[in-house]
Amino acid sequence: MNRNSEIIKTSFIGIAVNVLLAGFKFVVGLISNSIAITLDAVNNLSDALSSVITIIGAKIAAKKPDKKHPFGHGRVEYLSAAVIAMIVLYAGLTSLIESIKKIITPEEPDYSTVTLIIVGVAVAVKFLLGGFFIGKGKKIDSDSLIMSGKDARLDSLVSLATLIAALVFTFFSFSVEAFLGVVIAGLMIRSGIEMIMETLSRILGERPDKSKALEVKSVVNSFPEVSGAYDLVLHNYGPDILTGSVHIEVPDHMNVSELDKLERKIADEVYVKCNVALTGISVYSKNTKDDELSAMLNRIRRIVMDHDNIIQMHGFYADPVKKEMRFDIVVGFEAEDRTALYNHVVNEIHELYPDYDLRVGFDADLSD
Repeated sequence: MNRNSEIIKTSFIGIAVNVLLAGFKFVVGLISNSIAITLDAVNNLSDALSSVITIIGAKIAAKKPDKKHPFGHGRVEYLSAAVIAMIVLYAGLTSLIESIKKIITPEEPDYSTVTLIIVGVAVAVKFLLGGFFIGKGKKIDSDSLIMSGKDARLDSLVSLATLIAALVFTFFSFSVEAFLGVVIAGLMIRSGIEMIMETLSRILGERPDKSKALEVKSVVNSFPEVSGAYDLVLHNYGPDILTGSVHIEVPDHMNVSELDKLERKIADEVYVKCNVALTGISVYSKNTKDDELSAMLNRIRRIVMDHDNIIQMHGFYADPVKKEMRFDIVVGFEAEDRTALYNHVVNEIHELYPDYDLRVGFDADLSD
């Protein structure tokens, strides 16, 4: 399955459906003098525009890497999702203004049976279209399609509310359209803001997906020479472009040639199985020549892990001859003062082993 082709094909379907719905609703809105239906038509046009932006974003994102953008153009998809979110927000603000105008200078709508049927069909079509977009977006990891799907689902609720308002006026001769327009606009504004925040979070850089992080570590740990995989960092250059780095713990008797072969095998396996390019694999050496150092490791680990918000200790290596000791601790972001906690742990270990030169790495909880 070609991901880019799927995004474009799905977006074209969205354009066709939304243009048809907009045309019907404009006609019905003008005939019935309904502000709610007219605003709904405008919203359909904004959805069609969103699909156009999705297509443009997909086209740009599919461009091959170049000298200026060696990791490709995949992040353009996040920018197109942000533009879609801003369109939704703008549509909400303009709808709010028009609805307030109708509250100040009200006009009575005039609904017909055909009008009600068309609005009812629009509810069903937009709900199904939204589900189609969201399902396809999740399947191929497209933020733009997911955003468009959420917007379509919101539109189906908007159309449903419009239909209810029309039925209320038909049976009770009481118009609630303008007030309903304010509610609709509020929902659109809220949805637009949420979409913008969600997309900006992706652009800023989020914690790697838990399942992907665990998948990569599982592959790395499957090699018999590796006794632990730590400090995994994944960089997202688009929905399907992931690069990263990782630390591996290996026996201290391995030579450079053996490590080189191991790192190449790990990188190849991770790329094939996880679609992640490991651009850096660093090494922690593990003591294998002195049993007394195992007891030292267990003692230090108990002390370190006895503290709240210390998530992990790894990379331990000690040289009793040179009196050197090194390891890393992962301090959780929940700690009130991460630096103070780190210093406290280091001082405790130093008091226990005052003759040793301590080199304790201060790591953050970057992935699961």
